[in-house]
Amino acid sequence: MKASALVRGRLAALLGVALIALLAACSSSEPQSFEKAAADATDNLVAQTGKLPSFLARIESTLSTPDANAPRRGIVLDPMLDMITGQQTETTLLFERRVTQRMAARFPQFQFLPFQAANLSKAQYLLTGTMTRVTTEAKPTVRLSLALTDIRSGLVVAQASALAREENLDATPSRYYKDSPVLIKDKVVEGYARTTSTPPGQRADPYYMERIGVGTVITEATTLYNAERYQDALGQYQTALATPQGQQLRAESGLYLTNMKLGHTAEAEQSFGRIVSLGIAYNELGVKFLFNPGSVEFWSDPKISGAYQMWLRQIARGVASAGSCMKVVGHTSKSGPASVNDALSLKRASTIRQRLTNEQPVLATRTQVEGMGFRQNIVGSGTDNGFDVLDRRVEFKIVPCPR
Repeated sequence: MKASALVRGRLAALLGVALIALLAACSSSEPQSFEKAAADATDNLVAQTGKLPSFLARIESTLSTPDANAPRRGIVLDPMLDMITGQQTETTLLFERRVTQRMAARFPQFQFLPFQAANLSKAQYLLTGTMTRVTTEAKPTVRLSLALTDIRSGLVVAQASALAREENLDATPSRYYKDSPVLIKDKVVEGYARTTSTPPGQRADPYYMERIGVGTVITEATTLYNAERYQDALGQYQTALATPQGQQLRAESGLYLTNMKLGHTAEAEQSFGRIVSLGIAYNELGVKFLFNPGSVEFWSDPKISGAYQMWLRQIARGVASAGSCMKVVGHTSKSGPASVNDALSLKRASTIRQRLTNEQPVLATRTQVEGMGFRQNIVGSGTDNGFDVLDRRVEFKIVPCPR
């Protein structure tokens, strides 16, 4: 067993060395239209699977022996993510469509299978994709990245990217991500992003790959939620959370959302408490408190802000029972002068801290406040509505307690 692992490791290293130049050649450096960038990234990705040196191609084939009854190069696609917001959006859905349509039309050696647990044993490859904002002095730019990972060996066999101009891209999140009370950010999301940027020949993120199976269940649950089939979604989220690998922020957030939609308020509060526990374990939890513009008062519509007091209660209880200390960081959207927003974000953080202290007085000596203004905007539209709610979040960062 150890010898086999050693051989695989050496083969992986050889694969990476041989493909590093190919990867560089297959990545576009000039920003293009979204359509052109998506097409180039797709073509470059596939080119790598067809241009492997013959002995490396045999290695890749040996490490990935497909099921005899399965398509020779079956692919499952884990839904793509906008790493600017951590969400699935209209543009990530468009990215998926463009990639799958182009591969189906131009590369018949591949066949896409639904992202379901049963297909993980049939498919040869896992496809992941991300959109990431690139900081440049020119026009706003995003990087479209794709990776093909061999499911059995866990090796990334192809990775490509292309730059696209960030213009006319629809960042509207799916229903699930729009409704989620927190910013979905944890080790699984980070592992997905790392896998998508991993050079060929290296291993995909192990934490992410170990959770691919339950990831199919969470994805199915989220699809049901987006279709407003809340009872069915609830069952799938519960199935995922019944496994150790399913203890993920997106699954617990889904359980909270479906319980809220079904009027199960007690169960929803319990679920939010577990969301807090996951955030504490991760050392960070971004909560989407929506404030009235220019104010420290919560959004006036109770359909939006009605659950906020419960959120605060569970955050206070979770941090107090964990014996943790934390920094409460306020953020604002990008509208108005920077100095005004800096002051406003600090006031919002102080307001949240006071509310937490009212719930758990012990937190008075275990919390700090900080105002970031709009310096860490995620969306950056400055529209002051539900679209840029992530920019008006309050983050809770676990920090060492003073001695």
